[in-house]
Formats: sequence, C-alpha cells, structure tokens
Amino acid sequence: MMKFMLKNKVGMIFGVANKRSIAWACAEACLNQGAKLAFTYQGERLKENVEKLTKDLPETLVVPCDVTNQQEVDAAFAAVGEKYGRLDFVVHSIAFAPREALEGEFLTTTREAFLTAMEISTFSLTQVSLAAMPLMKDGGSIVTMSYYGAEKVVMNYNVMGVAKAALEASTRYLAADLGRHNIRVNAISAGPINTLSARGVKNMGTLLNYVGEKSPLKRNVEAREVGNTALFLVSDLSTAITGETIYVDCGYNIMGI
Repeated sequence: MMKFMLKNKVGMIFGVANKRSIAWACAEACLNQGAKLAFTYQGERLKENVEKLTKDLPETLVVPCDVTNQQEVDAAFAAVGEKYGRLDFVVHSIAFAPREALEGEFLTTTREAFLTAMEISTFSLTQVSLAAMPLMKDGGSIVTMSYYGAEKVVMNYNVMGVAKAALEASTRYLAADLGRHNIRVNAISAGPINTLSARGVKNMGTLLNYVGEKSPLKRNVEAREVGNTALFLVSDLSTAITGETIYVDCGYNIMGI
C-alpha cells in the first residue's frame, strides 16, 4: 500500500461513539495515511468520548452535529471551511431507530419510528452531501455505511432495513447528481459488527454467530477491515468508482441456503 496516500487531504467523520465504532476504524485508517480529520458528535453524552479519542491528534477539529438540527449541520461545515478551507472526503456512519422498532414485526412499526429512522439514517446522507459539496472544490469522495438488511429480510432489523434500502438508493442518486463536480458517493455494506449501535438490534449475538459460521471465510468482518475499505474509497485508488454498494462481510452476501 502506498504510504501517506491521504497526505494533505481533509476528511470529516460522522458517527464516532467510541473506539469500537466503525466510524473510528475508518478514521484510524485515514489518519494512518496522513489525513487531517474533523469529527462530529451528537449530544453532550458522546462529546467526551470523541474528545478523548482525538485529543492527541494533530490539526483535528471536533464539532457538534445533530443531523436533526439544520443549524448544527450548517455550523459544523462552516467550522470545517474556516479551519481547513476545503474538504476532500466525508465518512457518513450515522444510523438510528428507536429500540422498540428493532424487535418483533416490521408490521407494527409506528409512524414516529419510521420517520425517525428515515431522517437520521437516510436523509442525513443527502443533507451532509449538499453541505459538503461547496467545500469539495477539487472533487471528493463521500462514503456511507449500509447493511445486508437493505437487500434481504433480517429478523429484528425491521425499519432499519427499509432505511438502509433507501440509503443505498440515495447513494446512487447522489452519485448521479454530484458526478459532474467530480464527487463520488459510495456505500459499504458491512457484515454485523458488535458496535454500540448494533447492540440495539435484538439477538445480535445470535446473528453474529450465524454469519460467522455461514460466510465463506468462516468468520465475521472486523471494523478495521471496513475502515480499510473506506480508505480505499476516499483515496485516489478508487477514482472511477461511484454509486456502488461494496460488500465487506467475509462473503456472506453471496450465500444461498
């Protein structure tokens, strides 16, 4: 691998909750290749975690950004523009649905849970892409995180599966719109990983065991492997790839019965 392939590149990372987050794995992969990074956090509860992880990193910016608050989104990107003058890539690793919507039947999903999941998990990609575009003066790359539940029914994933399906469709439409600005948009469909957000899905342990047994590689994907794929997608190694959903799941998605 080329050393420092992201030297002088500026990225913005959404979704770090703790050191086990997929977003943090993506950040580490990019930092190891010389990127300067801005991090967002949602609410005071996560601020301390993000600041602790980033306190020793050079030229780092940490800003609040609740995607349900447009003023915070605008302020976060304004802060990036003020500090760095530009933006080269974004890693969007945001998803949320009420816990009660991630168990039982999808049929019983409430209107409130549906709208919440779609706003935070799906619309935020469009929201962030629109805000990032003016700062990507020389083109750029936007990467979001999906899951196999967007394509097939995964028990208890429910409304989040529907939101991820819309996220993957959004990836394609955004890629079509932003291509003329030399901005690429792609999704990573990672296998299940035991992150803080994943624990909200009922019986996650059972799912991890099943996927680990059935995948061709006979194991579960690690967060660092997702991070390395994100690094590839934000680097110049992937300049002709856009609008794609790339599976990073030890091959589980290719398996039938």
